[in-house]
Amino acid sequence: MAERARVAVLISGSGTNMAALLYASRTADCPYEIVLVASNNPDAAGLTLAAAEGVPTFALPHKGMARADHDLAMDAAIRNSGAQFVALAGYMRILTPEFVARWEGRMVNIHPSLLPKYTGLHTHNRALAAGDSHAGCTVHLVTAELDDGPVLGQTAVAILPDDSAETLAARVLIAEHQLYARCLAALVSRGSSPDYLIEQVRSRALALAETDEVVSHGMPCFGIVKGKKFAYVSNDHHGDGKVALLVKVSGPDEQTQLIENDPARYYRPAYFGDGWIGIRLDLGDTDWDAVAEWLARSWRSVAPKKLTALIDAADSF
Repeated sequence: MAERARVAVLISGSGTNMAALLYASRTADCPYEIVLVASNNPDAAGLTLAAAEGVPTFALPHKGMARADHDLAMDAAIRNSGAQFVALAGYMRILTPEFVARWEGRMVNIHPSLLPKYTGLHTHNRALAAGDSHAGCTVHLVTAELDDGPVLGQTAVAILPDDSAETLAARVLIAEHQLYARCLAALVSRGSSPDYLIEQVRSRALALAETDEVVSHGMPCFGIVKGKKFAYVSNDHHGDGKVALLVKVSGPDEQTQLIENDPARYYRPAYFGDGWIGIRLDLGDTDWDAVAEWLARSWRSVAPKKLTALIDAADSF
């Protein structure tokens, strides 16, 4: 099995969702491990449980501290643990935009409603008051807007005729414990998932003007419609075990320099010659903005001048 992704969990109370994540991580095929449980509440019961289970803990009360200073201290503890992802599990603090930005795409939260319904607190009361047929829970990526990040998964829970907020919450919590571990496992795994990586390239390549996709040499291939090709995605091509983007470069000098500077990421793709570079996408730390820039540059190298002139004219306004 590949090395497990390292996850820090932030809690403020009992930590039942943290416990669900922790016990799920003990299964042989789980792709993540919990390396830290941290809290703004030193008396949080979840810290006691984590310590008993042999997980390192960190606690720092937020009272008397500026929010930004507290977030910096929590961030330092998370990074010192070696964590690559952060899971919020009942962490009752609104995080600063700066903290969120540092963990963009790598921080998740679970919320007890079917977002976008009922952001914030008292979700079960609000679902009952609205006469909803179902409540539920949502796992989402964390953004600066409260409970507003991209949804990773949801589970609906039927509302019974005699439900109170408390009885409904108890059933939703069961769903939370099931959903969170599955969504976290999928998130930490997608950095090496060929389907996910290819789709990320596809969405960026097809956003370029007059671009289409075909299959060439068994690989997804992107080019100008009825024109030259500017990008391929190699997925274990010729059994090399890599998922990589192949794009055009200026020539052998640039190809050599890229490989020398970062040989784990860049390589000379077989059968493509000196005018192409292979860029590994499956290392778990792909910079997708950089991928978009590579695609745009490679597109420009093969696009007809009349098309690039139109693009340049549009950009000038």
